[in-house]
Amino acid sequence: MSLKKTSIAALLAASGLVVSSAAMAQAKDQGFYAGARIGQSKADIDCTGASCNDSDTAFGIFGGYQINRNFAVEAGYTDFGKFNATVTAPAATLEIKSNAFELVGVGALPINQQFSIYGKLGFYRGEAKAHATLGTLSGSQNETNTDLTFGAGVQYNFNPQLGVRGEWQRYSSVGGDSIGGTFDLDVFAVGVTYKF
Repeated sequence: MSLKKTSIAALLAASGLVVSSAAMAQAKDQGFYAGARIGQSKADIDCTGASCNDSDTAFGIFGGYQINRNFAVEAGYTDFGKFNATVTAPAATLEIKSNAFELVGVGALPINQQFSIYGKLGFYRGEAKAHATLGTLSGSQNETNTDLTFGAGVQYNFNPQLGVRGEWQRYSSVGGDSIGGTFDLDVFAVGVTYKF
């Protein structure tokens, strides 16, 4: 075999390896994943003239599909815990429990093989349950709504399957008129992800 033919054969083999490696790298950047998160929720509620507890433990689960290295579609559920306000004269309390299902797009900017920053944008379907007492009287009311959710975070991947996240996410205008109005809700959380 001549030197020219040997060089062409070597070049074709090298090209095949490069294409094969690129395909394998792309395949690792695609696929289904699932995870869970826990953190703190904080409600932007008006506490004028009352004693308020506007934060609680939040936890949630999520799953999605990584379309490529930069984009994923994700669905999830978050329990925000409960918030309450108390007035002493007259004696009255208001307690609100809330949760939401969401569907978001996730756009990621990889910094290196392990570390990336990301943003979320999508919609949620939320439920807020309010329970009020005034002296010996009490009553409950539920409100469901759909609105915008968005957030940002960082992710570190220990290996191609396992990663950890730190994130902030806002749920706009949770609640409604039947529970006395709406409020924005922020979640600061850490989570783990597992890619199948």
